[in-house]
Amino acid sequence: MPIVKYPRATEPLWHEWDRKAQKCGLRHTVYAVNGDHYTGEWLNNLKHGKGTQVWKHTGAIYSGDWKFGKRDGYGSYSIRDSATKEYKKVYTGWWKNDQKCGYGATSYPSGERYEGEWSGGLRSGWGRMYYRDGSVYEGQWLEDQPGGQGMLRLPNENRYEGSWEDGKKHGPGRFFYLDKGQLFEGIWAADLPKCGILIDFGRDEAPAPTQYPIPKIELADPDGVLAEAQAMFDDSQN
Repeated sequence: MPIVKYPRATEPLWHEWDRKAQKCGLRHTVYAVNGDHYTGEWLNNLKHGKGTQVWKHTGAIYSGDWKFGKRDGYGSYSIRDSATKEYKKVYTGWWKNDQKCGYGATSYPSGERYEGEWSGGLRSGWGRMYYRDGSVYEGQWLEDQPGGQGMLRLPNENRYEGSWEDGKKHGPGRFFYLDKGQLFEGIWAADLPKCGILIDFGRDEAPAPTQYPIPKIELADPDGVLAEAQAMFDDSQN
């Protein structure tokens, strides 16, 4: 009886090519169609673990932790200076879901610098900001602006300590005019003092004190007057 031989089923070549193309574990540099390239670890074709990404169009580099294709963990983001062609770190710190999240430090093109907490890519939590004019803000942030309790120290060492809202002095606070030897303590709204008490403070040590000291208050009930003014302000905010 003749033996019938059936042709062995062959697997399409693309199956083999696809298996070889699967990226998992540490791989050599992988280039994208647009010229971007990544060197590091993979998991199921996603960047996962330690790795470095270079964006061809901007020349930016991220080196650090990845999770399922997104920057997640600790890493640094650098850009190339157009004049010197050298790389400068723009941000170093923690990331989550491809955004700055947790503690990190960033440098701005203007020369300003922020060190502190982030959430969803925005300054949020506690942080310290060094401004270009020499001022320093240290305190709470909310949605990329000073919000909560904080202190702003000016280049002449005058400073404000108190409440902030939307990046402005708002609520109870104290402003130390150390150059003149005075202190204002009261209520602020949208960066403007609304009611409070101005007294001499360190006048003898002030570099440019006022010509005369602040005269003694002659009101019968200064505390009552201030409390009434503050109550009127609070009512206007409600």
